[in-house]
Amino acid sequence: MKCRAGCGACCIAPSISSPIPGMPQGKPAGVRCVQLTAENYCAIFGQSGRPAVCSAFSADPDVCGASDEEAIRLLGWLEQSTAIAV
Repeated sequence: MKCRAGCGACCIAPSISSPIPGMPQGKPAGVRCVQLTAENYCAIFGQSGRPAVCSAFSADPDVCGASDEEAIRLLGWLEQSTAIAV
């Protein structure tokens, strides 16, 4: 599957523990990445400062569903299901 242009769910729903330019502590789940543009594109796509976890993400129907809204729900559910309780 190819990413849906302007979706951005993978830059909002999951937590990212790696440093991101502008977010040195990473980002919590459900928080919009500061590098996500108003049009929901990654402002640092292809740049060396982009976290490896972001570069490694591949769109897939199992996690992206059939719409941007479904992607937010699925990725959010995966985040919650795999979170380590503290």
